[in-house]
Amino acid sequence: MSSAAQASSRPQPQPVSGARLVVEALEREGVKHVFGYPGGAIMPVYDALTGSSLKHILVRHEQAAALAADAYGRVTGKPGVCIATSGPGATNLVTGIANAFLDSVPMVAITGQVASPLMGTDAFQEVDIFGITLPIVKHSFLIRSTADIPRVFAEAFRIATSGRPGPVLIDLPKDVGVIAAVPHEVDLPEEPEVEIDEAALAVANALIAEAKSPVLYFGGGVAIARAERAVREFAKRSGIPAVATLKGLGGIPTDEANFLGMLGMHGTRAANMAVDNCDLLICVGARFDDRATGKLDSFAPGAKVIHIDADAAEVGKLRVPQVALIGDMSTIVDRMTAKPNIAEWAEQCRAQKEIWAARYDAPGQGIYAPALLKELSEAAGDGAIFTCDVGQHQMWVAQHCRFSRPQAHLTSGGLGTMGYGVPAGMGAVLAEPEATVITISGDGSFMMNVQELATLRRYRLPLKIVLIDNSQLGMVRQWQELFFEENFSEIDLSDNPDFSEVAHSFGIEAFTIDHRAQVGPAIRRLLSTNGPILMHVRIDPRENVWPLVPPNSSNVQMMEKGW
Repeated sequence: MSSAAQASSRPQPQPVSGARLVVEALEREGVKHVFGYPGGAIMPVYDALTGSSLKHILVRHEQAAALAADAYGRVTGKPGVCIATSGPGATNLVTGIANAFLDSVPMVAITGQVASPLMGTDAFQEVDIFGITLPIVKHSFLIRSTADIPRVFAEAFRIATSGRPGPVLIDLPKDVGVIAAVPHEVDLPEEPEVEIDEAALAVANALIAEAKSPVLYFGGGVAIARAERAVREFAKRSGIPAVATLKGLGGIPTDEANFLGMLGMHGTRAANMAVDNCDLLICVGARFDDRATGKLDSFAPGAKVIHIDADAAEVGKLRVPQVALIGDMSTIVDRMTAKPNIAEWAEQCRAQKEIWAARYDAPGQGIYAPALLKELSEAAGDGAIFTCDVGQHQMWVAQHCRFSRPQAHLTSGGLGTMGYGVPAGMGAVLAEPEATVITISGDGSFMMNVQELATLRRYRLPLKIVLIDNSQLGMVRQWQELFFEENFSEIDLSDNPDFSEVAHSFGIEAFTIDHRAQVGPAIRRLLSTNGPILMHVRIDPRENVWPLVPPNSSNVQMMEKGW
């Protein structure tokens, strides 16, 4: 039989609907969970979800779908997936997409779109989500042909995780999801490897060897690159004291003797003073963010800088380094083998860490949130994951909880998204079911996505929620007190509901504490409960976060608490 005859006798590929191709593409990428909310334009995909291997989590607001996908991506390192319909469904994803973009989190967001012939006609629930999200995605696709779906999805997942990760948007017109077609073959180009600059590496090792007072400054890029091992080994063999950004916490265990804590606006005095006095700053996966540096021209004023990052765009953006090293962080850091003679400097930094350590002996019998959080994190152990909302409680978690890995601390760093905590907790529970997942929220943030208590109840997700309630928008109130002459404007939340009763109405166990003696038993109850539970903690509304670097000030100009 001729080759032509043989080819003609083979079974020919059969046309497949676009929606089915979407589901198959997600399965091919190893996706297990998707977070979403159905609607008209995306309905063909929901029809195809039935009977698939994908576990769909029905949230009660699309923003929660994106934030849960964000947390899923942070924990697993693989793209979290969220789905919404056109119009308001798509626009409700925007905050979560922006959150992932600013924190470099891999995500694939799938939005329904009106049918192709209706696009541009102001049809019902039509918005240009492709255009709306252009500044906050790593890449966008508007699929015009059903046959392109497998290729587009494969490319979207590759883009979301390659280099500096980020969110990718796929906009799917309804007719493309309905029409059947024979898909095009997927043939993606290989990612080119970035070669290490050997000369720059040699200069970096020379600078390290010569340094008298070096500091290792690392950020969220370490977690993104899964470079914790390399950074820890470098810190150990070099003996260099280390500080972290908010998103870097856990890259080195926070109770390591040479780890001085978080730096910056709410950093420790030991961390900020070490950076101020260092002669060499080794920056790994951080970007000289304003919250970390304070007044930029006074940040590490006497230091030479080695900047290591996967994204060349971050290097030199805010501080021009003496040495720039671009590429795989683990590979680069593993090759920084110089050992400086800094025993005296390291001992000085450790001593200052002890002298300036946080105090937990607050006066009175009310609950002191930093002490509660310290006790909670110690009781929860290394297997815990903390997800944080935004505000005073977020900074208390960063300052007083212990983290042995960066995936144990999920927080909205770049965007500062109130309402992140509970959806992120949902994503973390599903990403790592064996972990104890604890959401720390405030009364302001909690109300932003309170409807997701229904999602917790439906799927019996064993999220532990600690709701720190000061009946205020606490961080705003603190700034108004300190920098706006106590002109307290629109921060009063004293008409909050009874949060325990709110949780009970959703069918979730809950209880309230307001006295210091209740803390120990409350933590034990929280951690021993199998299902979802809310611990409502009432604290003094006048309590502030300390230390605090005032705006436009050097990091050493810290305002601190006086008992």
